[in-house]
Amino acid sequence: MKILIKNGLVVNADRSEHADVLIDGQTIREVGADLAAGPDFRVIDAGGLMVIPGGIDPHTHLEMPTPVTRTADGYDNGGRAALSGGTTTVIDFVNPKYGQSYLEAYDVWMERAAKATCNYSFHVTVSWFNDEVAREMRTLVEERGVNSFKHFTTYKGSLMLEPEQMLASFALARELGALCTVHAENDEIITYMQRKLLEKGITQPRGHVLSRPPIAEGEATYRAIALARIAGAPIYIVHMSCEDALHAVVRAQAAGQEVYAESLCGHLLLDESVYFNDDPEIAARYVMSPPFRSAEHREALWQGLADGHIRVIGSDNCTFTQAQRNLGLDDFTKIPNGAPGLEDRMRIVFSEGVAKGRLTPEQFVAVTSTNAAKIFNIHPRKGVVAPGADADVVLWDPKKQHTVSVKTHRHAIDYSIFEGMTFTGSPTLTILNGDVVFENDLVTSNPGQGRFIPRPPRQRIPPCHS
Repeated sequence: MKILIKNGLVVNADRSEHADVLIDGQTIREVGADLAAGPDFRVIDAGGLMVIPGGIDPHTHLEMPTPVTRTADGYDNGGRAALSGGTTTVIDFVNPKYGQSYLEAYDVWMERAAKATCNYSFHVTVSWFNDEVAREMRTLVEERGVNSFKHFTTYKGSLMLEPEQMLASFALARELGALCTVHAENDEIITYMQRKLLEKGITQPRGHVLSRPPIAEGEATYRAIALARIAGAPIYIVHMSCEDALHAVVRAQAAGQEVYAESLCGHLLLDESVYFNDDPEIAARYVMSPPFRSAEHREALWQGLADGHIRVIGSDNCTFTQAQRNLGLDDFTKIPNGAPGLEDRMRIVFSEGVAKGRLTPEQFVAVTSTNAAKIFNIHPRKGVVAPGADADVVLWDPKKQHTVSVKTHRHAIDYSIFEGMTFTGSPTLTILNGDVVFENDLVTSNPGQGRFIPRPPRQRIPPCHS
């Protein structure tokens, strides 16, 4: 398809300009003033609209198995939710079981994602580590388009790595040109607090936030950054939720360490009061890790975002139905962890950020698209409206009002944690790989229309022998 977008304000992370955008097939061919269309072009008038690069959500969990269930959103409906919210690419997670071949797990996830309706890529979780795992990590980077590996400092017995294993994985990633991402929470503090709360008879969802205090996240963030410093490896802290963790990041960045921080749209909007709802079924809907924090922590995140210490906003989209949540109503430690956000991530950032004067439009594009593209090494193919870039483009109406409703959202769950909230700023049209796939509130992308996006290695750093 050939498309000419006329009269829009092209907003990239570094500047904005009134310009036309010419798309030919799957590529942006030209950006400039007064571009002319041929007879076979579709011309789209973007007067009054922003023309922005398709959003990149680097933190989703689609069709993810858990020990007792699996996430409700799959790659088909999850992709439609993404496209309707302005996101064209997600980076999901391959989670090998303990002892499972990483390459085997990767193949399983690739098969699941074959029906994706938006573009996708993968991080791989380092759930166990030995020499064979090291060889497979090398293959993933060199042959399978993976350049990031996730590490957990909690969930002992399933996903958590011991510090010596994490240090070895960090050092290997450094040599391979891969980025180490970390879920940072102190497992010892969490398990101790969980036990004490249950002994006191606190079994309701409020026990979740009480058992995961900010200090648990702050300590684990400091520790992970210290290990990365010793390994000489870059590090990316996922879903940072509190001021304690932000302090660790700011301190390391000031010292010159390559540390990136990601926060979530939900953490920018909600606070811990949601866990104290008198209806435990409603409170259970908000159980995610790290939990939502107090207003003071939320404001610290906004300041960190504005100051550039937090580079990326993800969703950590990990959805469960009410029935799945209810599995843990009598024991908060058994409530499936996760929350939606893929559909409303960009709306939340724009409405709470740009519309309220906390961020510029350019910063909005940076934290929802461009920075992720740069950090995960798919820029300038993604994350920019410029000649030669992929034709993933969104027309964004900065004044359009969108009210969230379970009746209209595209998530496969029977509630929304943003129910009834109205956001200012919303996409009117989404182009994926050169095709219009969202328009007039309809998503037309078909299963399999999304493409796998391989990510080449980042800078390879030789091993340190000192």
